[in-house]
Amino acid sequence: MRICVATKNGNKLHEIKLVLPSFVELAIEDLDIDVEEDGDTFIENSVIKAIEYGKHLDEPVVADDSGLSIEALDGFPGVMSARYMDGHNYVEKMESILTLLKNSDDRSAKFICAATYFNPKTKFLLSIEGYVHGSIAHEIRGNLGFGYDPIFIPDGYDQTFGELGEEVKRAISHRSNAFKKLFDLLLKTGEIG
Repeated sequence: MRICVATKNGNKLHEIKLVLPSFVELAIEDLDIDVEEDGDTFIENSVIKAIEYGKHLDEPVVADDSGLSIEALDGFPGVMSARYMDGHNYVEKMESILTLLKNSDDRSAKFICAATYFNPKTKFLLSIEGYVHGSIAHEIRGNLGFGYDPIFIPDGYDQTFGELGEEVKRAISHRSNAFKKLFDLLLKTGEIG
């Protein structure tokens, strides 16, 4: 079965492929469409992307929206994680967040991923969230992964995702959790399989 991925982010595509059922082929189509992610939640943005790509492709689509939620900052940057400090690189974004937390004892945080499947032919839509809880490091550590990985220490570890590498991230990450649950539910419903 072929499912298209509504992303231009090669890192996300790679992470989704790591938990993909063996009979599913993921495809990324070079669509020149801009989808405005103006939802208030990760699920809303994920659904917006899946439906928009699904309408253009007329094929089953998976999409996700994800980000970092920091307790001491009332969930910031949240749905704005990718767009926070637009035009700046992630090192600058992480340095800014570390500055915002410099006087905070509460470093708790979580990565959230909303994964959505949409089949435009059957109008079947399914969304699920995955999480990984942890804390924000006091400095940027490691150069593995992408985004905010070098400042996020998952619970049960003393290294950041930027230090831990792909095997650990595949096992416990928010995107891995969300897409594993999504594909399991799609199999149970008979939508795929």
